[in-house]
Amino acid sequence: MRFGMPWPGADVAREAEQVGVGAFCTGDFVDHDAYTTLAEIVASTERALVGPAIAYAFARTPYAHATAMRQLHATAPGRLFLGLGSAAYRINRDWFGVPADRPVDRIAETVDVVRAWLHAENGEKIRYSGEFYAIDADVRAPVLGRLEIPVLLAAFNKRMAATAGRVADGMIGHGLFTRSWWNDVVRPAVEKGMASGERTDRPLEQGWIITAVNDTEPERAIADARRMIAFYLTVKTYDPFVTHHGWEGPVEQLRGAFRQGDTDAMAAAVTDEILTEIAVCGTTSEAKEQLARRTDALPHDVGYFAPPSFLVGRKRRAAYARASLGLLDGPVPGTPAR
Repeated sequence: MRFGMPWPGADVAREAEQVGVGAFCTGDFVDHDAYTTLAEIVASTERALVGPAIAYAFARTPYAHATAMRQLHATAPGRLFLGLGSAAYRINRDWFGVPADRPVDRIAETVDVVRAWLHAENGEKIRYSGEFYAIDADVRAPVLGRLEIPVLLAAFNKRMAATAGRVADGMIGHGLFTRSWWNDVVRPAVEKGMASGERTDRPLEQGWIITAVNDTEPERAIADARRMIAFYLTVKTYDPFVTHHGWEGPVEQLRGAFRQGDTDAMAAAVTDEILTEIAVCGTTSEAKEQLARRTDALPHDVGYFAPPSFLVGRKRRAAYARASLGLLDGPVPGTPAR
């Protein structure tokens, strides 16, 4: 597998590529756009895989997703992937003002339409007739041509994982994923989706790894990792994950602390078991040992060293990104030759 990282900026990225980081990803939020950042990544890197992990699927039309990837392909052929996520119901409804019902069915169709645009050949109409999209495009300009850019879906629970196995080229796992969630829940669901779609090729796996390394202040890094985990677990979408691990008690505590605005109590509610199962944190040597123990709890293709972001400023996130490079002992297997 390759190790990667969320985009750390050009300076850290140059150092990261040199020591073997094989992928960079970006995403969407109110202060950054996935494709604008992706253009910066393409311009600042040479060999690594690059793509959004994830772009909000419904904030743009399938046409817009595909057009952005076509333009970037001209500069980074063979290096791109497209990760799409459905986002929360309220984000779609209240931020984007778009339909938010039936996200699993809607995103499955989105993948089909994005592929129709990516696979479009010159001189051929792009047609699609579905429940959510109807496309009948006759592009006369000779600018098309089939692009094989992998499309992945962010998947947490069983139904979305099965959909990724059925319609996408793979999936992107969440930073909360544990060994048991990967092996007992997610991968069987993906395989079930593959069977229903009669696919035989192995789906790609990418995933985030909550990573906080600080040799000078390891306690601060551990606290930041606990706080990040707690923040994620306030989301009720992840309740099946909580139940699967028997973590209802600690999660009830941290949600109560969150409602009170007590972020220290949120972090304190994350038990040592939860921290060990999810995060890689502490000193470099401690984090290396944790990573080595998690070999079967990592995505098969790309694992992103993801610094905590909840109540963590940009400078500290950049420091965590640079510190995570110490977890690599040289070129990562699968990294393109220099």
